[in-house]
This record gives sequence, C-alpha cells and structure tokens, in this order.
Amino acid sequence: MKILLLLVSFLFVCASSFGQYCVSGGPSNNADSNIEFVSITGSSGSINYTGCPGVTGVEHYTAESVSLGRGNSFSLDVLFGTCGGNYAGAGEVWIDFNQNFTFESNESIGTWTGTPPTAISTFNFTVPLTSTIGPTRMRIMHREGGAIPLDPCSNFTWGSVTDFNVVIVEGVDCSGYVGDDLSDAIEVSALPYTDNSSTAVCYTNQHMTYSSPDVYYRVVTDPANPWMEISLCGSAFDTFLSVIEPNGGFIAGNDDGNCGSQSELVLNTANYPVIYIVVEGWGVESGDYSLSINDDLLATSKNDLEKLRVYPNPVKDYLNLTNESAGRIEIRDINGGIALETDVAPFAKMDVSNLSTGVYFIKYIVDEHFTIKKLIKE
Repeated sequence: MKILLLLVSFLFVCASSFGQYCVSGGPSNNADSNIEFVSITGSSGSINYTGCPGVTGVEHYTAESVSLGRGNSFSLDVLFGTCGGNYAGAGEVWIDFNQNFTFESNESIGTWTGTPPTAISTFNFTVPLTSTIGPTRMRIMHREGGAIPLDPCSNFTWGSVTDFNVVIVEGVDCSGYVGDDLSDAIEVSALPYTDNSSTAVCYTNQHMTYSSPDVYYRVVTDPANPWMEISLCGSAFDTFLSVIEPNGGFIAGNDDGNCGSQSELVLNTANYPVIYIVVEGWGVESGDYSLSINDDLLATSKNDLEKLRVYPNPVKDYLNLTNESAGRIEIRDINGGIALETDVAPFAKMDVSNLSTGVYFIKYIVDEHFTIKKLIKE
C-alpha cells in the first residue's frame, strides 16, 4: 500500500511539474509597458490581438487559434508598447514546438529591446520539421527593465505575458511554389492572363503595405499596347492590389474596385517596360483569389482614360480634368480612405480646397474601367 501511495505521489509531482506551463509569473502591476498588438496568419486560422488595458499575471488568450504547418514559414507581427508611460524594456516570443510544456531557448523565435513607441516587430520563422503534431502554446513576454534573454516564467512588476493557442499540423511542400518575393515572381508569359491561387498557403509577408501574405507577378509590357486592366474580382477575401517597379518603387494601387472589396485598376504602362503586380489582403486577410490581366480594353473607355490629365499638380484650391466623357471621381488618401467622391461632367473643375495637405490618389471611372493618378495637395 505504501508503495502504491508513493507511486501515485510521484506521478502527481511529475504531472504538476511537467504537465502544465508555468502560469504563476508575469507582471504584478497592469500599468505602463504592455504588448499592444499581435497578428499572425497561419496555414489555417489567424490571431489578431489587442493588448490594452493591461492584465496582471499570465493572460491566456483563447479567442482565436492558428494552425502552423511543419516545415512552413510564417510571419508574426508584435507591437511592444505601453498602456501608460513609456519605459525601456525587452520582449521575446517562444513557441513550444516539442510540446514538453517548457519554453526553451531554442524555441525562441524573436526578441526586441527598446523604449515605446517603436515600430511593429516582424518575426519571420520556420516551424521545425521535428515539431510535435497537435495543440501547443505560444508565449509573448514584454518586461519593463528586462534584458535579453528573458526568463519565460519570471515574475516582475510592469509588462505583460500572454499565451496563445497554436496547433502544429503537417506542412505543405512549398518547394514548387513561386511568387513569394520580387526575385522569385511568377512570370506572366502573355496577355490576357488568368490565375486562380491562394495566398494562405506557402506565401509570407514580403510587401510593406499590409502584414498579410502576398504573391508577386512579373509582366513585360507591350509598348504598342500600353493600357492594362488588372482585376481581383471574384476573390474570396478583401484584397489589396499593388503595381511596383523592379526597384520596388510604387506605381499604382487599389483597395476596393467596382466589385466590392476586391481590387482592380487600369494602368498605362508606357513608361514601365517591366512591372510587378502584388496580390495581398487588406490587413491580415488571406485566401483564394482570382487574378486577371487584360490589355484589350473597350476602345471608348481606353481613349477617355488615356486622355485624362489632372492639373495643377500639386494643387491648392481647384483641380482641372481633361476628361472627355462623364464619369465618376474618387479621391483617396494614402490609407485608402475616400476623401472626396463625386460624379463629373466632361472637362470638370473640382474644388479640393477642403482636402488636407498630403498625397492622394484620384480615380477616374468610365464604363466600369478606371485609371488612377497621383495627386499632391498643398
């Protein structure tokens, strides 16, 4: 009987020591230093977390869960910030890949030091092929006055410790995938062109507009037929479309087109022998998308779009348009928000005096086609 009791006691101690994560640590005060924001899109699911107001001890955030494929790469965005005063500190992220209920030093996927406010920290990591399949945990710690490396089980006064649900799954073989960045873009051989794919698998965040996964396409333009229509209509998520130069310089972009939350634009490529088209989601959105690239616009629309000029640019009070057809004008700020929207007659003159100083994009829509011009307001 004594042997049985000793065995039960031993198993209880083992379960208590190794069967759960340390949850007695963390901050004793909910003021000041804190994780403000966490975002990750996985093989399936995503986590979008807002930290403030602060929480003492270890917060277990169970509202969302993300699946991560073994051997696949992902991007985690963390804003080490504050819910009060700004004080220097350190931050670290661990994922218990081997599921032994311990956050080990080789399971750290990123560190940070600084004094808020600082930029969002992006940690790119690959899930080890030896990771244990099943549910596990990610811990993010921000310790005011701390130094790297941090102790994931430590007690301290100010900061935050937050645990997130993560499920390790079998990964997808991404060796045959192309288009993850500028140097490995998908070649568009001829127009018209269509592609149906997904940003949710084997793609990471390489573009600075949003933190969502993105896919790159490379297009050699035709000087004899410079007008191009690019559309993501029919995609399954809220998309964002960018066109950039080989050096990464911005040419054009669109958030919402004429098909709801999917993006589309019409572009004159005469000054760009090669362009790169970037498909991504608004915010952290990802999923199935349908891309079409067409250089056979309706003649009337094409002529009207080609002749559009906006002047003066920069502009103070009144903006003149050389549009030969009635259409619709949308002026959006650099964040995609509509600052001004109106129907316009041919050769319109618009009062833009109420716009704040800054950079805008003016969208001229005719017969469901449109072009976008950059506008600077003085």
